[in-house]
Amino acid sequence: MTQPSSLRSLLFLLGLSRICAVFERENCKNYDLQFERVFSVPGDAAMLNSTLVSPEVFNFTSVPYNISWYDPGGREMSNQSGHVLVSGATLWFLDLKIEDSGDYVSIVRTLSRCFRQATKLEVDPPVTRECGRPRKALQKLTNKVTNILSCPLKDYISKLDSYNVSSHVTWYRGCERIMDRTDRYTYLDTARLKIDGVERNNNQNYTCTLRFTLGGMERSVSETIEALVSEKYSMPPQVHEPTNEIIKAPFGSNFSKRCLVFVPCVGKPDVDVFWRKGDFSYIFKTSIDRIYICKKRTWNQERPITGVWLERMLMIPKLMEEDFNINYTCVVQSSRGIATSYFTLLPADPNIIVPIGSALGGVMVLFIVSIVTYYVFKLDIVLWFRRTFPILYTNTDCDGKSYDAYVAYPQHCALGFSKQVEAFALCTLPQVLEMACGYKLFIAGRDCMPGAAVVDSVEENIQASRRLLLIYTAATFTDKRHASSTGSNNNNNNVSQSEDVYSDTRQQLECVTAMHRALLERSLKVILVELEPISPAQLALFPESVRHLRKKQGAVRWWKNPNARTSEDEETGGPAASLSPSSRFWKEMRYRMPVRGMRGTYPEKTALLSL
Repeated sequence: MTQPSSLRSLLFLLGLSRICAVFERENCKNYDLQFERVFSVPGDAAMLNSTLVSPEVFNFTSVPYNISWYDPGGREMSNQSGHVLVSGATLWFLDLKIEDSGDYVSIVRTLSRCFRQATKLEVDPPVTRECGRPRKALQKLTNKVTNILSCPLKDYISKLDSYNVSSHVTWYRGCERIMDRTDRYTYLDTARLKIDGVERNNNQNYTCTLRFTLGGMERSVSETIEALVSEKYSMPPQVHEPTNEIIKAPFGSNFSKRCLVFVPCVGKPDVDVFWRKGDFSYIFKTSIDRIYICKKRTWNQERPITGVWLERMLMIPKLMEEDFNINYTCVVQSSRGIATSYFTLLPADPNIIVPIGSALGGVMVLFIVSIVTYYVFKLDIVLWFRRTFPILYTNTDCDGKSYDAYVAYPQHCALGFSKQVEAFALCTLPQVLEMACGYKLFIAGRDCMPGAAVVDSVEENIQASRRLLLIYTAATFTDKRHASSTGSNNNNNNVSQSEDVYSDTRQQLECVTAMHRALLERSLKVILVELEPISPAQLALFPESVRHLRKKQGAVRWWKNPNARTSEDEETGGPAASLSPSSRFWKEMRYRMPVRGMRGTYPEKTALLSL
C-alpha cells in the first residue's frame, strides 16, 4: 500500500513539474488563483469559469485565441461522458467526487501571447443528519415585514440560458420542500423566494436546488442559505419634502427648504441625508459658506407606523441670479437603497397687484371723472360736437317739415295768460332761437293766417314742426281761484272769469295734440319750458299727461337762469336780461332743439344722432 501511494505522489510531482516547465517555456502571464472559490458536494454539478476572456486581459473580439483547461495533475482536460464537459471558458463537472477537489488551470493562447489562471474547487462531504450543504451563505431577514431570499445560483442560470438549456429552481426549508404560493411563500422568478410577514421561526436554513439537463444527463446543483431573523429593521426611506415641485422666490431674499424623510424601522436606521445642487454639486458645507446645510435632526414616531423622521435644512441667506433655474435635490442613502426628490427654484413673478391696482384705480377715477364731467358739461360737449361735426347729422331741410318748433303758450284772454309769458314767446324766443341760432319757429298769434280755422291751423302747423315748445307757468293749467291763492305773477288781473281749466280752444287743442303725438304716437318731441317755480300742490292740478311728461324728460326751467327777468321786467313787460345763447338756459334749449346737420338722408342711422 505504501509503494503505490508513493508512486502516485511521485508521478503527480513529475506531472506538475512538467506542466510548470511548459508554462515557463510559453512565458504565460500568470493571473494566479481566483479569489472566488467553487464549493460543492459529491453527486452535484459544478461550474468553473475562467475570467481570462475579458477586455481587461486582451481584445478577444478581434484577436483569435483558444482556451485549454488542465487538471491539478497538469493534464489537459477534455470531455468525459457523464463527468466532465469542457465548453470554452467554462468547465463543467456533471457528477462530482471527493477526489475532484483541487486547482484547475485555464490557459488562453493567442498568436503571440498566453495567459493562465487557476480556479479552486472544493468538494466537501455532506454533514450527517443535516439537509442542505456544509457551506452556507448568510442572508438577513427582517421580522414582521416581507422579505426576499436570493438564490446564489444566478451565474448557473445565466450560463444555462446562454446554452438555451431550460432549468428550474426548487426551494426547501430545512428538509421540507416549499410549494409555490403556499404558507406565505411565493416563487418570484427562477432565483428568488418571497416570504410574507417574516416571523422568528423563519430563522432556518433554506436550500435552492437548480435542476437542468446538460451533456445528455439530468443534473442538479444546490446552495444553502442560513437565514437570520433580525428584530431591528429598516425599510426604504420615504421622502416627503420636497415633492418634485417648482418654488418661486424673489432676488436677494433669505431662502430655506427642508428635506423631510421618514424611515419605517425598529431601532436606529443607517440613513444619510444631504442636498445636491444641479446634477453633480453636492452641498456638504457649514454656515460660513453662502449655501450650506444644517445639522440633521431626527425624532421617533410610534404610531401609526413605527419609524424615524429625519430633517435636513438647505439654507441660502441671500438668493443670487446663479441660484435660480436649478434643481435642488434631496438625496437619501440607506442600506435599502437611494431615494431622491427635488425642487426647482425660479425667480418670483413680478408683484403685479400694485401696478394692476393702480391702473384699475386710475381707470376707475378716470371713468368717474369722465362721467361727472360728461354730466356737468354734457350740454357744452354735445353742442360742440354738433357744431364741429355737422356732417354726422342728417340734413333736416328735406324732411317735409317747415318749422323747427311750434311754440304753444297761453294767449291773450286765455287761462294762465300773462304779459311775461307773451313777452317771452313773442320777443325772447325769436330773438335768441331765430335771430341768434337760426331756428325757424311757428308762434301762434304771430304766424297764424287771419281767419284760418283754429283746429286746422293747430293740426297743420304742429304736423309741420319738428318740436313743440310748451310754455307754462303755475297758473297755466289751474283755474282763477287756484292761481289767485298762490299769488303767483298777479294773474288775477289777466285771467278770464271762466271756471273751466281749458277756457281757450286753441290752448286746449295744442296741449291735447302735443300730448297725443308725444306719448301715444311718439312722432313729436315736446319741450316743456317752465317760466316759474311749481309747487307740489300746483303740480297736482296739472293734466296727468303733462305731469307724466315732466317726470319722464324734465323741463327747461327759465326761472333757474341767473339772468332771468326781474320784478320790474314783469311789470313793464320788458325783455329778459340775458339773451346770450351761451347761457345755461339757452344751451339746454339748443340741446333739445333739432340738430341742423349736413349729411344726406340714408336708411341707416348712427348712435351719434341721439346726442
